[in-house]
Amino acid sequence: MAGVSAENGWSKLLESNPGHSQWYVDRFRSLARDGADLDGEARLVDAMLPRTARVLDAGCGPGRVGAALAAAGHDVVGVDLDPVLIDAARQDHPGPRWLVGDLAELDLPAQGIADGFDAIVSAGNVMTFLAPDTRREVLRRMRRHLRDGGRIVVGFGTDRGYPVTEFRADVRAADLAEDLLLATWDLRPYRDDSDFLVAVLRPA
Repeated sequence: MAGVSAENGWSKLLESNPGHSQWYVDRFRSLARDGADLDGEARLVDAMLPRTARVLDAGCGPGRVGAALAAAGHDVVGVDLDPVLIDAARQDHPGPRWLVGDLAELDLPAQGIADGFDAIVSAGNVMTFLAPDTRREVLRRMRRHLRDGGRIVVGFGTDRGYPVTEFRADVRAADLAEDLLLATWDLRPYRDDSDFLVAVLRPA
């Protein structure tokens, strides 16, 4: 669930446990069958948007967030490194366009998707799985895919090897600015001791 490199956390995880992708798919299918609330991230992003907005789910995994946004009436494209997760997204959530791709090389116009996005969401700790030397480039490439007025929403655990101070420096280096920092997807304010960060970003 990230950009590919020798240091990419998701790729390293699959090297040590090749069945992890299918386990991940099965876990969220089971949660959905049990009626778990899996749409918190999508609700926040949806609240930021007009109807029929264009949304990129960056590191979409098996499509949980993007599918909820599509069900809310948005035009969704999802990109993920892992073909097993993309296959699951296509099976479980027809409608959005699901693509296998490296976020560190994200160039959707080269794939015939010329229109930019009103929002880009990167949930599920995607940013922490990226190889550290690609994180800034991923933020830059997300910025290039925004429409005028578009925003990026990133969420990750603050104890997963990507210090918030480093993330904020990467945001500035990618010519982005912070609109809002939260500690949860249900709008609790971020504090220095928060164990999760949800950052709403805009072009600087």
